[in-house]
Amino acid sequence: MLHSMSTTVEIASDRSADEVNEEIRALWRRSGGTLSVEQREEYQRLVLEWAAKALQPVKAA
Repeated sequence: MLHSMSTTVEIASDRSADEVNEEIRALWRRSGGTLSVEQREEYQRLVLEWAAKALQPVKAA
């Protein structure tokens, strides 16, 4: 059975792309370089969240 990844991203937090990127890096460190099925799903969710954040225009202070 094939599973497809959702292409919609719900951004439920106010964290920055840098914060999401750090979570991605931490996931890889915890995994030892090999992701389980559950970790791959988390990774995909995080990458989509990161991309959505990274593409948002920067708000002027």
